[in-house]
Amino acid sequence: MDDAFPLPPVTTVRPDDKRYPSLSRGFNQRWIAEPEYVRMAATPAGVVRALTEAVNQPAADPARRRVTVRSGGHCYEDFVCGPDVRVILDISPMCGVAYDPGMEAYRIDAGATNWHGYSHLYPLSGRALPGGSCYSVGIGGHVAGGGFGLLSRQSGLTVDYLYAVEVAVVTGRRTVELVTASRDDPDPDRRELLWAHTGGGGGNFGVVTRFWFRDLPEPPRRVLITGRVWKWADFDRASFARLVTAYGTWFAAHQDPSTPAGKLFAMLKLTHRSNGEIGLLAQIDADVPGAKEAMDDFLGAVDGKDVPTSAAMTAGMGEHGPVAEAKTPRLMPWLTATQALNASGENRCGKYKSAYLRKPFTDQHLNAMWDYLGNERYTEYVNKEALIQVDSYGSAINRPPRETAVPQRDSILKMQYQVYWTAGDPKEAEHIAWIRDTYKNTFATTGGVPAIGDVTDGCYINYPDADLSDPAWNTSADRWSKLYYKDSYSRLQRVKNRWDPLNVFRHRQSVELPEA
Repeated sequence: MDDAFPLPPVTTVRPDDKRYPSLSRGFNQRWIAEPEYVRMAATPAGVVRALTEAVNQPAADPARRRVTVRSGGHCYEDFVCGPDVRVILDISPMCGVAYDPGMEAYRIDAGATNWHGYSHLYPLSGRALPGGSCYSVGIGGHVAGGGFGLLSRQSGLTVDYLYAVEVAVVTGRRTVELVTASRDDPDPDRRELLWAHTGGGGGNFGVVTRFWFRDLPEPPRRVLITGRVWKWADFDRASFARLVTAYGTWFAAHQDPSTPAGKLFAMLKLTHRSNGEIGLLAQIDADVPGAKEAMDDFLGAVDGKDVPTSAAMTAGMGEHGPVAEAKTPRLMPWLTATQALNASGENRCGKYKSAYLRKPFTDQHLNAMWDYLGNERYTEYVNKEALIQVDSYGSAINRPPRETAVPQRDSILKMQYQVYWTAGDPKEAEHIAWIRDTYKNTFATTGGVPAIGDVTDGCYINYPDADLSDPAWNTSADRWSKLYYKDSYSRLQRVKNRWDPLNVFRHRQSVELPEA
């Protein structure tokens, strides 16, 4: 921020302000709040002031009591913007990126976005977070939930580099303290607070204001990147199964991050048949010896003679745009390639679900996906923006340098079910029914969810899904808390009890206070 144009530490936006309609909703237009006001905080001191006032004010409407925090506004559920929200604390004005010599670490303010981390940190330092491909996602939530992206098989998760965090917490006396917790803090409670922010989810313990990262990786100088599609009309059940099986099997066999193949990242976009095409994006560090051969081996395994003929990708799918003229892998500078993929899609409504896979897909998974992608079920459903995205996973992620709150550290694939529609679409219920039915039937043998087991390993907290709490959609023995956190949950509850004893920071799937 230029000192010649300083921002006020706190700005209040009320319903009669022209900014209010934009600031009382997030990126997902499905969720719109009507808070008493939105507080824009530009400094950590501003956060302390705004939070102190918020937690000590009576609610004008008893139905609206929650105080929520927004960084980038990409929350998939109504955890930040919902009908019961009284105050939204928006920290997006805090978006600085700098080196902190006192901490011997890079500081990124919690209101920064992924793109700040790439476009500001990388040119000045040559370093980068191995974070997500969606440029406008806020660091505050992204990092706290674990944070992964196209560099993660090569360099691990964002939280693997988190050294310290600054958090505004509410005490049992309703006072607010600004606490800095580091990895080597002499106070065990503060060390636990830092640990909780290495995968425990955003908005659970306080308002994060700053992160510090040590030993950040250097991203590739150049990458090879490809984008290609297959026509749905050319597939039958058997060839679809061969494509998806080959994809999963290749990644299961290439889990060593010291090898070129262990660094390759890909996204298989299994759209609903009404899209007309299935898509694939893949990227590898081009400066690693053997990178081209690894990319060729991957494409030969996935896009070989056993599947229909592919073509160049010309249209975006889900949250990513196409990489032009890249059926033959293109050599691009890393930052240029990152920018090419860095689409967020339009401001629209959406519903999402997730799954970790420890092994390639079973026949039951394959048959259910084939059926519900418009081949046997939902054949009359039309939505080009309904898809199952299968991300490569594991490799360096599964070799963390230290303990974190992310418990899924032996998976090979991560799935993201997505469906989008525009606000006011009369078929909204149909879109939500498609994703619910598709997910439930994919995991029908494990209670309609990817229960903790030999093949599946739960869900990703940064892709929250309120249906996991609903017995109509989760008939497994695993609560939502186990699906997200596994055996880490009781420890997170103890951190919650220590740092948010009044349960100020709560939503439908927030970490619960332990039972007395």
